[in-house]
Amino acid sequence: MTLDYLIIGAGPAGLQLAARLEADGKHDYLVLEGADIPGAFFARYPRHRQLISINKPHTGSDDPEANLRLDWNSLLSDDPALRFTGYTERYFPDAEVMLRYLADFAAKTGAKVRYDSRVTSVAKVDGIFEVQAGQTYRARRLIVATGVSRPYTPPIPGLELAEQYADMSVDPRDYLDQKVLIIGKGNSAFETADNLMETTTLIHLAGPSSVRMAWRTHYVGHLRAVNNNFLDTYQLKSANAILDGDVRRIERDGTGFRVTFAFSRADEVTKELWYDRVLACTGFAFDPSIFDDTCRPELTIKDRFPAQTSAWESVNVPDLYFAGTLTQQRDFKRSTSGFIHGFRYAVRALHKILERRYDDTPWPSAALDATAQSITDAVIARVNRTSALWQQFGFLADVVTVAGPHARYHDEVPVDYFTETGLRTADHDYRHAFVVTLEYGPEHDQVDPFDITVSRVAQNVVGQAHAAAYLHPVVRYHRDGQVVATHHLAENLENQWDRPDVHVAPLTAFLDRCLSSAQG
Repeated sequence: MTLDYLIIGAGPAGLQLAARLEADGKHDYLVLEGADIPGAFFARYPRHRQLISINKPHTGSDDPEANLRLDWNSLLSDDPALRFTGYTERYFPDAEVMLRYLADFAAKTGAKVRYDSRVTSVAKVDGIFEVQAGQTYRARRLIVATGVSRPYTPPIPGLELAEQYADMSVDPRDYLDQKVLIIGKGNSAFETADNLMETTTLIHLAGPSSVRMAWRTHYVGHLRAVNNNFLDTYQLKSANAILDGDVRRIERDGTGFRVTFAFSRADEVTKELWYDRVLACTGFAFDPSIFDDTCRPELTIKDRFPAQTSAWESVNVPDLYFAGTLTQQRDFKRSTSGFIHGFRYAVRALHKILERRYDDTPWPSAALDATAQSITDAVIARVNRTSALWQQFGFLADVVTVAGPHARYHDEVPVDYFTETGLRTADHDYRHAFVVTLEYGPEHDQVDPFDITVSRVAQNVVGQAHAAAYLHPVVRYHRDGQVVATHHLAENLENQWDRPDVHVAPLTAFLDRCLSSAQG
């Protein structure tokens, strides 16, 4: 039997796509999972068991769509029992809760998963994928949802002597009175440092990049406040330190390690430092080893991710797609595709893309009158409750296409996909479109958001809306595939963009001008 779709990995992304395929009931599909449970990644990670994806059951709202803005762990489902917020009230939940949740999601959605089926090789023969996982599976399309499953190892001589984040002890007593070097400046490094501060003699965190705070960059993969206690111990001179520069070499030295380090802030001074332990918290990467030469995907970003088109298809292997954490290659460190609260929407969009490409199914849309007032009403209603555009800011868009007196409203289209592919159908050949996103302002990550001496654009000031730093709606007018006009809705503290004089009337006027030029 040749399947329509074969999915590798029963983590959140694989289950999300399986649930969509199961619900539409039109395709033969199967998920292969190497472990005996879904979401096995969370049985091991994060090592210290606290998730940094927020969970807020108490929002003051009964709108399930808007509530997903504050729920970063739920997968998308029409079943209210499958909201993660019903499993715990902890703001940063324990990873064990995620395991229970994913097991329930797999069972209740009826996702077809074959467990204990670790994929050992993938080939492509006469246009069909042949996957070995205890037996041979054949599929027309293959979706890889394995996440970043192997440690990323930067080219540091002697790094093999370090203990990997994946394997190191997490018992602080195992580091009693020891000097520890942690290589890395991300959340896994700081999470580790926070765990060891009470028992170690000193801790140094080292790496070539600056520490970047998520509250400033709005990229949730940068250092989160929940993991930054270590910064206090450094800046308040409590023995610990952050080393900015490059680890040049790691060597054994008696019972410990001699590390050659080049400081970037001290005129490239190079020193030899001694530690009892060296821990590598350098992140993870995609493991392409299962693919043979007939379908090995091209890699990018230091070979950490497969290179993908705007449809999440391999750039060099047709019909090979990616879902979940791997898709962050498309918005690397700019939006949220690397995290559940981002890629759950990307998976929903991928399902629509697959339906469109292989089944000639148009992107779902609602009919509108092609008038400024009708389009304004639809846009205002959406931006005030959408979770998809909120979570995947600047990456997903609602698109209103206009053909004569007819308009259609399409939800949650990847911006790059629309730009490259469009949404034309046999009965809707448009020349004009409005692309609606939620975005942060220009250079929003260059200013300390807590510095009150830095002036900010006043809320609800229409004429300055384009310079607003915080998240706000942006509407771009496309004509014949080119952006010819842009309108920013004024920033608002409550994220309610519905004031008649500040948000609604200026948007209506903008749309009216664009539509008038289209008719002219």
